[in-house]
Amino acid sequence: MDLTRDEEDALHGRRGEAMETAYRVLVATGEAMGAAALGGVSWAHLSGVNYNTIGDAGARFLADMAAAGARVRTRTTLNPMGYDSRADHGLPDEFVRGQEGIASSYGQMGVDLSFSCIPYEIFRESDLLPRAGGRVAFAESNAAIYANSVGGLRTNKESAFGALAAALSGKSPVAPPEDPGSVPTVRLRVDSASDLDYGLLGYFAGAAGSRTVNIEGAAEAMGHRSCKSLCAGMGTSGTCSRFSLGARAAGERIDFGREERDAALDSLSTAGSGDMIALGSPQLGAGELASLAAMVGGARFQKRCVVFCARASLEAAEASGDAAGLRRAGCELLADCCACLTPLVSADDVDSVTTSSVKAAYYLSRSNGVGVDLRPISEIVRGEAR
Repeated sequence: MDLTRDEEDALHGRRGEAMETAYRVLVATGEAMGAAALGGVSWAHLSGVNYNTIGDAGARFLADMAAAGARVRTRTTLNPMGYDSRADHGLPDEFVRGQEGIASSYGQMGVDLSFSCIPYEIFRESDLLPRAGGRVAFAESNAAIYANSVGGLRTNKESAFGALAAALSGKSPVAPPEDPGSVPTVRLRVDSASDLDYGLLGYFAGAAGSRTVNIEGAAEAMGHRSCKSLCAGMGTSGTCSRFSLGARAAGERIDFGREERDAALDSLSTAGSGDMIALGSPQLGAGELASLAAMVGGARFQKRCVVFCARASLEAAEASGDAAGLRRAGCELLADCCACLTPLVSADDVDSVTTSSVKAAYYLSRSNGVGVDLRPISEIVRGEAR
């Protein structure tokens, strides 16, 4: 890679141990992707937050980096952690201490402790998004795909280490142009596609391409929830970091019809019903909380229903009255965490979980060890609320 003199100095330890570590990650990542140089980023969004995923080794690494003087050089936000810190979950002290230590280390580095996997949504509502065309460094897969495909931004689909290195340096590798011949087209052949169908489409398409997938047949003005479902499904199944709608692509053409949709659903939905309901992966935004409250109306869920949302979204729902309505319907509203990889959903307590999220279905089955009943959110409300 072509490095500037300052970048060479940082790589060889002349800017401190933390910066040396960051640049070693950046250079290794850049060389692996064939990048010629590093470029500036105006925003980094980090994963590697949940104690369930990084454990003691990750917590020690972050504590050591903070102690070595690591400080972010660009605006930096953070993925969800394992639980809602303002609620009493009765979790083991070891988990709570580990999670608090991780949050403390990031705080020392100057990270905004946003604990959200939908930064494009909560910061759009605050009018804090970068200008279109700006470079960012997102490690959360659904956020990276959304930024590249819908948000008008440019980001690599960063690893946890890559995004942290970008935050500490203010730079990330500039990916080389993609070969147009490698971009496949997936043709949607499902009539009246639901939000879940878009998630399954993303799950199917994400495994079909390496960086970009062109999608035909999807609504040019698809709803926000469908778009989030598409991004989350695509980020779950492969390495893709972007989709385009209806563009001309020279690669393979693949149909996603009812047969492919049913096969994807069967691979993820392993139970006929759930002992509890988990909604929010990605986390629900303020608009989705309002929509859920309207769908439920005066009904009440007949089993435990946990709704995961961003803290900013929950505060907006509190102000609008939607949070009160959802609580009357029997919903537990949890912020700062997500349905994926949380200890709050355990095979010790339930055998199966009902969810509307392809991403949640994937991780609840593989990481939490529970069966999954995967259905559209409208069907869940109709079937589970009385």
